[in-house]
Amino acid sequence: MRRPNASELARLLADHISRLAPELLPHGRKDGVEWRVGSLAGEPGQSLAVRLSGARRGVWADFSSGERGDALDLVAGCMFGGDRKQAMGWASRWLGLSETTNAVPIQRRAVQEKLNNSQELDKEAQQRRAKARRLWMDTPAGIAGTPVEAYLAGRGIDLRALGRAPGALRFHPAVWCAEVRKPLPAMLAAICGPTGKLVAVHRTWLAQSPSDTWAKADLQNAKKVLGGFSGGCIRLWRGASGKALDLAPEGDVAIVAEGIETALSCAIACPEHRVLSAVSLSNMAAMKLPDTLTEIIVAADNDTGNTSARKALDAALSQFAQQGRTVRLAMPEIQGQDWNNVLTHHDKDTGPERS
Repeated sequence: MRRPNASELARLLADHISRLAPELLPHGRKDGVEWRVGSLAGEPGQSLAVRLSGARRGVWADFSSGERGDALDLVAGCMFGGDRKQAMGWASRWLGLSETTNAVPIQRRAVQEKLNNSQELDKEAQQRRAKARRLWMDTPAGIAGTPVEAYLAGRGIDLRALGRAPGALRFHPAVWCAEVRKPLPAMLAAICGPTGKLVAVHRTWLAQSPSDTWAKADLQNAKKVLGGFSGGCIRLWRGASGKALDLAPEGDVAIVAEGIETALSCAIACPEHRVLSAVSLSNMAAMKLPDTLTEIIVAADNDTGNTSARKALDAALSQFAQQGRTVRLAMPEIQGQDWNNVLTHHDKDTGPERS
């Protein structure tokens, strides 16, 4: 009998994906028509989604890493480090198309080893999250009169024009920076999950110039996140409703930007809309947002020359559309600019709500 080729095996596996996905990734959970898990390693989370039904069943994507593929790729990634040839042999046995079955228990043990490793990773993730929460709770609320307010003002972001500063921002005078092995002043931002619970803290280290202005510290990486934040976001502005994200009214419109400064610039330009920072482009597609947000305006940087950035942006746009939301892309006309550049150039006529 002719052996099925890779595309045929992928199709057959997809027909049984509702059984296959939980077997490969038992720490995941069903979320509508998807099976959700942290990554191919199998840890709990939401970054990786496997479609369980419909014409696209068997298709999966990891919105944190950018990896994606069909059901055969899922087997290869979970069990064989991406080796599709080994995955084809396993798939034939799993589907009952091969008389040889003695290798299946060995591969199942390999999966168990991955799960054991993922449990250890999950323990480390919990420790980082606890550390992030301690840092946040030890930092006084409010940024009025602090270097954070001065830093943002230097970026053209006058939060007093909004009437209040976002509660998601705080200033800490001494946050440990591993790059220089000493504490530095930092702007902290709370990254929250779908229920509003803090899951991680974004840190932007700051430095004061001889002229007493505040700017990002001169570091290789002046911005880092403490804790895992897949699916979360920084809730910077509540818009006209004034309600928390999880209580957003039906028909609410949200502007989603990548970075904090870009998002705050959008809040200045469009205070009537809710504004969220996704922290990273790779996390944008994984954001868990309430169904009441019926329209999403993605305020993207004009980074058209960056292939990986465009790929992540397209994944986010596609994901929001698949969720049944109206999606609009707002991008500055000039390549290399973001909406903070637009704000600082006082080009208000090209604000994201008009693009």
